[in-house]
Amino acid sequence: MEASAGLVAGSHNRNELVVIRCDGDMGPRPLQQLSGQICQICGDDVGLTVDGDLFVACNECAFPICRTCYEYERREGNQVCPQCKTRFKRLKGCPRVAGDEEEDNIDDLENEFNFVRGDKQDSQYIAEAMLQAHMSYGHQGGINTPYVLHTVPQVPLLTNGEMVDDIPPEQHALVPSFTGGGGKKIHPLPFSDPNLPVHLRSLDPSKDLSTYGYGSVAWKERMENWRQKQEKMHKTRNDGGGKGWNNDNEEPDLPLMDEARQPLSRKLPVPSSQINPYRMIIIIRLIVVGFFFHYRITNPASDAYPLWLISVICEIWFAISWILDQFPKWLPIERETYLDRLSLRYEKEGQPSRLSPIDIFVSTVDPMKEPPLITANTVLSILAVDYPVEKVSCYVSDDGAAMLTFEALSETSEFAKKWTPFCKKFNIEPRAPEWYFQQKIDYLKDKVHPSFIKERRAMKREYEEFKVRINALVAKAQKVPEEGWTMQDGTPWPGNNVRDHPGMIQVFLGQSGGHDVEGNELPRLVYVSREKRPGFNHHKKAGAMNALVRVSAVLTNAPYLLNVDCDHYFNNSKAIREAMCFMMDPLVGKKVCYVQFPQRFDGIDRHDRYANRNIVFFDINMKGLDGIQGPIYVGTGCAFRRQALYGYDAPKSKKPPRRTCNCWPKWCCCGCCCSGRWKKKTAKAKQEKRRNGSRRGDNGAPVLALEGIEDGKQGNEDDKKKLMSEQKLEKKFGQSPVFVASTLLENGGTLKGATPASLLKEAIHVISCGYEDKTDWGKEIGWIYGSVTEDILTGFKMHCHGWRSIYCIPERPAFKGSAPLNLSDRLHQVLRWALGSVEIFLSKHCPLWYGYRGGLKWLERLSYINATVYPWTSIPLLAYCTLPAVCLLTGKFITPELSNVASLWFLSLFICIFATSILEMRWSGVGIDDWWRNEQFWVIGGVSSHLFAVFQGLLKVLAGIDTNFTVTTKAGDDEEFSELYTFKWTTLLIPPTTLLIVNFIGVVAGVSNAINNGYESWGPLFGKLFFSFWVIVHLYPFLKGLVGRQNRTPTIVIVWSILLASIFSLLWVRIDPFLPKSDGPLLEECGLDCN
Repeated sequence: MEASAGLVAGSHNRNELVVIRCDGDMGPRPLQQLSGQICQICGDDVGLTVDGDLFVACNECAFPICRTCYEYERREGNQVCPQCKTRFKRLKGCPRVAGDEEEDNIDDLENEFNFVRGDKQDSQYIAEAMLQAHMSYGHQGGINTPYVLHTVPQVPLLTNGEMVDDIPPEQHALVPSFTGGGGKKIHPLPFSDPNLPVHLRSLDPSKDLSTYGYGSVAWKERMENWRQKQEKMHKTRNDGGGKGWNNDNEEPDLPLMDEARQPLSRKLPVPSSQINPYRMIIIIRLIVVGFFFHYRITNPASDAYPLWLISVICEIWFAISWILDQFPKWLPIERETYLDRLSLRYEKEGQPSRLSPIDIFVSTVDPMKEPPLITANTVLSILAVDYPVEKVSCYVSDDGAAMLTFEALSETSEFAKKWTPFCKKFNIEPRAPEWYFQQKIDYLKDKVHPSFIKERRAMKREYEEFKVRINALVAKAQKVPEEGWTMQDGTPWPGNNVRDHPGMIQVFLGQSGGHDVEGNELPRLVYVSREKRPGFNHHKKAGAMNALVRVSAVLTNAPYLLNVDCDHYFNNSKAIREAMCFMMDPLVGKKVCYVQFPQRFDGIDRHDRYANRNIVFFDINMKGLDGIQGPIYVGTGCAFRRQALYGYDAPKSKKPPRRTCNCWPKWCCCGCCCSGRWKKKTAKAKQEKRRNGSRRGDNGAPVLALEGIEDGKQGNEDDKKKLMSEQKLEKKFGQSPVFVASTLLENGGTLKGATPASLLKEAIHVISCGYEDKTDWGKEIGWIYGSVTEDILTGFKMHCHGWRSIYCIPERPAFKGSAPLNLSDRLHQVLRWALGSVEIFLSKHCPLWYGYRGGLKWLERLSYINATVYPWTSIPLLAYCTLPAVCLLTGKFITPELSNVASLWFLSLFICIFATSILEMRWSGVGIDDWWRNEQFWVIGGVSSHLFAVFQGLLKVLAGIDTNFTVTTKAGDDEEFSELYTFKWTTLLIPPTTLLIVNFIGVVAGVSNAINNGYESWGPLFGKLFFSFWVIVHLYPFLKGLVGRQNRTPTIVIVWSILLASIFSLLWVRIDPFLPKSDGPLLEECGLDCN
């Protein structure tokens, strides 16, 4: 990727492709002109030879043919030039074929006998062969075909795969021979593929054993050191009682020889002194709830039967909701990572880093609601992460096609050349300049470099100048010209029409032009805006993320992805390493689909009035899910395995065969027969699933093949059934051969011979608006469509495929973002989340009935059911919050007069509720203020946002009335917490305001009624008042937000609330006025004079 290639814009469907130069070399210029001579057979670039010259296949007529067609013609065709019919000679760098004569002038022993075998079936070879057969570009010189990537092995050897000074690798006793990989070299790897045979070298008795590595002094010393380390480890393990060791039966226990071979992470279960009482209280509470409902159902309130019936129905729903929320927290765990072991294992001194590459996605839509300065800080924190720069690529998705975002990103790429070396030189945290310079801490702590103060002041001035330039761009963008925006060279901005524009890609920082002021390489930075046309469903954020998946697969194809929102910056520069401690761990990594980090926020008021931090969910619920099958995906701050996003099943661990014996009595035969039938049914179901679903091999690699590759030796019929055809691949992934071939590379990587021009052309193709038509995108692949909360649905599909996720909570928060501070924005955010849950509940992906034949565990299913059902709790919650006012106004109550036994059950239930909450806070570390704020906002959101989400979801599904996606504002004013007091009118405010007024009126009416009726009315009144005060106390933060700092409330809110409360009060007055009640007959004067 060339950073100076300019903005590439085009549409694959319209066959349009132009390059807009940034240096004034303007004009629509065909991208194909960036290549060399064109092959007359396939239309690809002819390419270069191994010596850097233009590739010439025929020395007689110089007919232009690319290397791929030349080698295919020699291998499969008649081996003659299509123009002059002269037989092709073998050129340097090409393998010999049958019929070649001796070439005395070619010294190419490396490829002399590199015959291409016909039985190659590994995924890397298939992918490369597919690229060579279908990809619309040529190869550069020096590329041997087929290009083979070696897979990462899995069984450790004693040498740990490292070169020993006195024993060359070819003298090791066990040498894995990869005959199926297509390569001719034998590499002494630390692991070997269990599916490939390991050939043993026979020992020559005439040679000394030291030739093979045995008997030498170095061998004896190494073995002695190994024994001592093993004894020391076993002693430590026995003395420590096994603490810190992974005792999970599902994970194999590999021999740990040194620090670099030890696990990269470990589980930290909650101490039994904290978790066991918690579980006991849960069971006791479940029993008490049963007895409570037995009393409630068998003792109805005869004088207030409707109120009793409504209250019982609501309480039953609350109990079900509590069970769905409580039991997924049965097995909470925490995790600990070892970054030093990760470096020891994958970053050897004097060797290239073996850490896996990662592509980072940043999504933005509207620069007016998501300020460019916020996005710029996020990008700067990514470019300065503590990770090898050649393995990091940042892709920014601009789904609004805004020129403001494009120009701001251009300014950011220039400022990054100064900011990144400053961060790495002084190891500062966080690496987002806005929040670094705002820190109210001692920035000189642990700083010993004498030039730090001087350089920090200079950098702060540079950043302030950068902010001024960004602010100038924002001010300029406030008024759009009538003719639309134009770029610096006079070219019209391709995204002037937001709903109708071509796809755009700009590589700001790449392999050339991507160096900082000190000459060090910077990570790649790519701007992407997918094509949009009228009449297409673009699927909002989920569609933009899927476009980034395809673009990154074409350009870099890292095996791991990480997505963040534009306002979530890297607060911890080692966050990627934290994720890699799980992804690259040989014990647990292969089954991990994603690593989710908790969301933390900046700029929230000290009291967290509207529960923006969501501490209860992130520190209690998510820890509980991590002990089952992993946390749910929350939309940001998540590192993915690319293969899991492609819809593949998780690799299944091989279970050891069960022991059998012949000592069973004869009467057990029926049981054996029944078990046999059950096994047949299970096998049949698995076979059906394997036929319909995606397929993977035993080692987790996708089992795929191409019909276009003519194998010399065909496999048997069973092998043919396991292979997916090329047509199926294109139907599943789309019509891009480059992207389809990249999906077969489990360990990532791109074809080395691809030119930047051809890759950018293919990248424009995969972001075209019609690329996903008639494919599995959004259904089984990538971010799943069908809900505005695509995050829950995407994680749910992965867990159904048998994957597990990991919840990682570093000591320093990995990411920090901005939260909506004012009440209206917060309610709209909750409305969007709840609407997505309603859409999932009403879709085919509802966890109540979807994915029962997959790998989803039942406790994990309960958590997903709770995540989709909770908005429906708003209906019984609204009714329950209205009951206190009704009871106070009517003088009735939801329960009859309580007996001693009934009082005992009520008291026991309240004690269990408080005990569960206290023990939950104890093992999780959550404070009582955070817990109480969460309880309050559960009621506030339930009677407002959740209620509207239910009705909007029903309208969308049943009537087809779609609702617009509202982007939450990401930043406030300059004054601290000024946004907290900003009030915006929304219909979401009417239900809770009405509830407050009605309950206030009910309290006044109840007290007045008690005063009017005498002393006996005060006893029953206390229960009703407690019920009503429970509602008012939970809605108190809403009341504070409603009043605001200036005590101003929108007139429309007051009018609607008073109107509804007045109607309700007048109805009460009509039914039950303020009159003393009497049980005797009603006496009235008849009007006659009886005297």
